[in-house]
This record gives sequence, structure tokens and C-alpha cells, in this order.
Amino acid sequence: MAFRSLGEFLNELESRGDLLRVRSPVSRDLEITEVTQRAVRKDGPALLFENVPGATMPIAMNVLGSPRRIALALGAESLDAPAERISRLVHLRPPSGVLGAIRDLSGTIEALDTLRSLGPKRVRSGPCQEVELDRVDLDRLPILRCWPNDGGRTITLPVVITKDPETGEPHTGIYRLQQYGPDTLGMHFQVHRIGAQNHRKWAARGERMPVAAVIGADPATVFAGLAPVPEGISNFVFASFLRNEPLELVRARTVDLEVPAQAEIILEGYVDPSERKIEGPFGDHTGYYSAPEPFPVFHVTHVTHRERAVYLGTVTGKPPTEDAVLGKAVERVFLPVIRLVLPEIVDMNLPMEGLFINLGIVAIRKRYPGHARKVMHALWGLGQMMFTRYLIVVDAEVDVHNLREVLYRVALQADPERDLELVHGPVDQLSISNPVPNFGAKMGLDATRKGPDDGFPRPWPEEIAMDAAVTRRIDELIARDPGLGRLGSRPAP
Repeated sequence: MAFRSLGEFLNELESRGDLLRVRSPVSRDLEITEVTQRAVRKDGPALLFENVPGATMPIAMNVLGSPRRIALALGAESLDAPAERISRLVHLRPPSGVLGAIRDLSGTIEALDTLRSLGPKRVRSGPCQEVELDRVDLDRLPILRCWPNDGGRTITLPVVITKDPETGEPHTGIYRLQQYGPDTLGMHFQVHRIGAQNHRKWAARGERMPVAAVIGADPATVFAGLAPVPEGISNFVFASFLRNEPLELVRARTVDLEVPAQAEIILEGYVDPSERKIEGPFGDHTGYYSAPEPFPVFHVTHVTHRERAVYLGTVTGKPPTEDAVLGKAVERVFLPVIRLVLPEIVDMNLPMEGLFINLGIVAIRKRYPGHARKVMHALWGLGQMMFTRYLIVVDAEVDVHNLREVLYRVALQADPERDLELVHGPVDQLSISNPVPNFGAKMGLDATRKGPDDGFPRPWPEEIAMDAAVTRRIDELIARDPGLGRLGSRPAP
């Protein structure tokens, strides 16, 4: 099931009992954050605040703050399904021989049909333009101040649309927008992002960059804006792929950009290449406030929205938060893309406790000396994985999601002198531990078993394991004996 709009998705959540309407007055300044964080910590429902003092529309929060809602948003029962669809797509290739053609025919036809359906659909009008405001007044929107020391109210979940002035290729990204006044916002383009790259290209031409910010897109389009889609692949195409039907686009009223026709709110305007203003501090996913820094200014010159628009927001902060849940979903869905580049990877875990981009655990099928180090460097050169400060590599049979087992392997199988890989390179702009912004050290740890091929000077010991026949007999005995049945199944390793 594809959801064409945020409203359709909220209606479906309500029918499932997974949406709570909050009718009591709740302030956009701090109070909505506190309620939302309590819901996230309890894996609670999506929230629709219908009475936000000073605002002219309700605000939806925690909409994608649960794996079950993310899976539903992508038309699946679990995140395994979209991951499998991506896996089939990225492995599309000509079959080898007659037997290979017969074996791969059905999957190839399905993948080709999917490819043919990916192009967005252009329409002449859409609900996002039902209302055109005669003047811009951002105070009418329920823009949030999430944390006490934030520099101001901030739009936290906009899908920001820019385009490359050389190729005309559109790009969407989730960039926070701090409110400066009734018609100006701070544009938090981090230096490594494609939006910032597009801005640099417009600045080199001495031209204003046209911008459209979408507040309240359909959930698949929001997810596509967060996802590490490779350069050269349109986020709109990827959104269509996730929805399994074309995304409807309509031309914006005042800027040369296309926007999702079924969206709730569209902010149109420009960024002047010569203008910057201090943005922040802002309570970020690190659990700390970001440093105030100069960023480009987004001048909002036109606003359109649905007749009964719903504002979509989120809260960032120390996990668990909605963006942390979304980060985990991105990891699961995009694992097939990483495996396409590094087929030796069995599984990967970017733990929520490590803020996703700071810590990664990878299980590999180790085949030769230095293989773990090869994987480390390959991952550091792969898109946003370049931001990973700590990489732990373990053997294929290790469950990377069982942190108890991972720590056991690290403490037992890694030697601090031999198995440590220290490098320097780009780090996330919001990282706080590197002395120089955007650049710092990264560490890899080889916690795989070692042998003679690794130059290990002594025999690797045999690991303790119970005889399989004994294990089966005891399982059968426990199943028959009510007293022993209280012991339950065999313990995890």
C-alpha cells in the first residue's frame, strides 16, 4: 500500500490505533518536545497536537518514531521487504547461459518493470497549492523550539529541494531551518552534503539559488530525503521506488523547481550566495548543543499549503529519538547497497548508542590477511560511512546486534598493538571531539580470529562448544519433562 500524502498515512495510523490526538493546548516552545520524547521512549503512538497556541494548524510528531510505522510507510510488514526489493534491483544483471536465463527470468522481469515505473509523474496542480498566502508569516506555522538553549524556533523535518545549476538535477535533503524572522530562515547545509555542493555551484556563478522546502511530504518522500541515495540517482525516483508508484510532482509557483503535489506546505524562495548569518545553538542528535556558526540564509518569498494542512515535525537529541529510529531503518534498508560494493560483509550494526555515524560493527567472511583492514578503508570511502569514527570488524558467525557477544570478541580477540588501524579524514560537521571542525581521527579494530596467514606466532585455541548430539538430547528431554521445561530453551551464546 502506497500512501500518497501525510494525511492518508495519519488516517491509516488512526484506524490501527497508532495515532493519539492531543486536544489539550500544548506549547510549541519546549512542551511538544517533552510530550514527544515520552512517547518515543515508550514506543508510543504518533501524536497529532490539534491545539498549538499561536499557530493556525496542527502539528504531527513521532510519525516515523517506530519501526512498525516506518515499515508501514514503505508498504511492508517489516523493513526486510524494502531491503529485499533494493537487493533485487542492485543485483540486476544479464544472466549467464541458458540455465541462468531461466533461473533469473522472473526476477529480471520484475526488476525491469520496477525500473520502468520509477519516473515521477508531472501534474498541473496539486493539493499543496490549494491555498496561497498573500504575505509570508512563518509565525503562523507551529515551528518548534525543542530545547531550552536553542538559538530559536527551528523547522526540524523539512524536505529541502535544490538543484544543480549545471545539470538541472534536483536533490532533496533534510536540513534544519532556524527561524530568524517572519520570512527568513537559516539554511543548515552541512559542508559534505549535496545541498551545500549545489549552493557552492550557484555561488560560483554569482546567482541566487532557488529553494523549496516541503513540510509534510508523504512518508516515503521524507524517508528518501534522509536516505544516503548515491549521487546521480534522483531522490524523487527513489521515493517512487519506495512507494511502488510514481511520485506526483507539480511546478512551484515562484521558483523553477518541482515539488510533491500531495505535500502539506511548500515554502518557496532563494538563498543569496553572499549572505550568511549565525545559526544555532541547536540541541542535536549528539545530545549536545551544536556550536553557533554562520550558514546561508533562506529568504521565503511565497507560501502555499493544503486547505487543511498538517505541519510535520520531529525532535533531535540524545537517543532514543525519532531520528535515531529512522537511522536504524536506513541501515537495514541500505545494507544490500553496501553488500553490492563489499560482498564479503555478512551483516552490519550501527548502534543507536553510537549515534549511527560514530560507531559501526561489521561481520565479514574473512579470506586473507589484512581483509578486515581492507573492509575498514572501503567503508570509510563509501558515502556517509566516511563519518564513522569507530569501526569494529568481527567474523561471519558473530551476531553484530548482540553487543554482549561483540564486546566478548573485542576483549578476547583484538590485540591493541597489532589490530588497531588509526587513520585521519573527514568527520561529521556536528562531531564534538575532533579539535578541528570537519576533520579528525578514525579508528578500526580487527576483532577477527587470527592464524598463521595473519602472522600470528602461536596456534589459535579451540573455542568451547557443546557436542551437538548432547544438545539435541537435552532439548528433547526438556520438552518431555515439565520440571526441566522451566529451564526454557538453550541460552544464547
